Amino acid sequence: MTTATEQAWQLLEQVPDPEIPVVSIRELGILREVNESAGGELEVVITPTYNGCPAMDQIEHDVRALLQSHNLRARVVTRLAPAWTTDWITPEARTKLREFGIAPPGQSAASVVQFARRRAPAMGESVPCPHCGSHNTTETSHFGSTACKALYKCLDCLEPFDHFKPY
Repeated sequence: MTTATEQAWQLLEQVPDPEIPVVSIRELGILREVNESAGGELEVVITPTYNGCPAMDQIEHDVRALLQSHNLRARVVTRLAPAWTTDWITPEARTKLREFGIAPPGQSAASVVQFARRRAPAMGESVPCPHCGSHNTTETSHFGSTACKALYKCLDCLEPFDHFKPY
């Protein structure tokens, strides 16, 4: 028999990120925990990709509405610590981001003391183009379609693309 917690995890796999709908909130690492109280209420813990992320209200609404539609009582808690890191993005999400045209961040951003400051790729690092795979790219704006992404351009295929900032 499936527990309410297991059912919630399965259902929440379906909740897309409102800004990047090809990935789920679990795949991005926004969905952190699902806990069940003795009274049977679920607590769903989410962490924003950055403090002040405008999508969090929509994510909270989507989580609550989905669980409620399956008769699961839940409260949604936003937890800021530990701070979200791009290391929490699953390998599947990195593939989906690339296929969607967003260059995923490199691994281990947080483990190199990066989570105290956001950074662009260091000198010598390249961001591969998600369209053609070329490393001949350049940052055109430190802020892309959302504050957690930078805008890049491929100098070979000339296509612009977002790059998920590593932090």
